[in-house]
Amino acid sequence: MVSTTFNRLTPRGSQDSLIYQSFLPHCSVYSKVKRFIDILGAIIGLLLTLILVIPIFIAMQWDDPGPILYSQIRCGLQGKPFRIWKFRSMIINADQQQHLIKNEAKGHFFKNNKDPRVTNIGYFLRRSSLDEFPQFWNVLMGDMSLVGTRPPTLDEVTQYNAYHWQRLAVKPGLTGEWQVNGRSTITNFEEVVKLDLNYQKKWSILYDLQLIFKTIFVVLSRKGAY
Repeated sequence: MVSTTFNRLTPRGSQDSLIYQSFLPHCSVYSKVKRFIDILGAIIGLLLTLILVIPIFIAMQWDDPGPILYSQIRCGLQGKPFRIWKFRSMIINADQQQHLIKNEAKGHFFKNNKDPRVTNIGYFLRRSSLDEFPQFWNVLMGDMSLVGTRPPTLDEVTQYNAYHWQRLAVKPGLTGEWQVNGRSTITNFEEVVKLDLNYQKKWSILYDLQLIFKTIFVVLSRKGAY
C-alpha cells in the first residue's frame, strides 16, 4: 500500500501515476539488522554531535550570527515528507534567494560550486561534512538510514517521472552510492538515479557496512565535497 501522503506527490502524467503506485518498499526497509545498525550508528553520531555543538555555535556566531540549526522538508521513503536537520551552512533566508543563483546541475536537483549564500564557517562545515551530523537524529527517528538515497526536496519530486520514483523505494541515507562516488562533483540527476538504483540491486548488510567505511575515508579526505 502506498501512503496517502505519497499519493499527493504525483509525477507528471496519469500513465506514470499508475506505474509508480505499484512500487513497493525495497526489502532493506524491513531488515531488523539494518535498523539496529542505524540506531547504534545514530546514537554514536549524536554523541559526537553534542561534542561539536558548542565550538560550531561559537564559530557560527562569530562568522554569521543566527540559528545553529537549519531544517527543510524533504521526501523520504515512498515520497513521505519529513523534516531534515543540518548545521546551518548558509545565510539566513537562503532558500528565498535560491532563484537568484545559477543551477549548475542537470536535472531535478540544485547544485552550485561557488554558491554565494554559503558562509565562511558553512564552507568548512560542508567540506568536512560536519553540517550533516544533526541528521543522525533523523536516522534515530527512522525517517532516514545511515545508508540510502539522497533525500530530495518537495520541488524536485514534483518533477519526477515514474522511473525516478524508484529511487524512493528505500529510506534516504546519510551516505550512499552518490557519497562515495563523487559527492558534490556529480551534477547530473540521471547519474544520481542510476547510482541509487544500483544500490538497491546490490544491497546487503555487508554492502551497507562497506559503504559506511568508504564514506569515512571519503569524508576524512574531503574528496568531492564543497
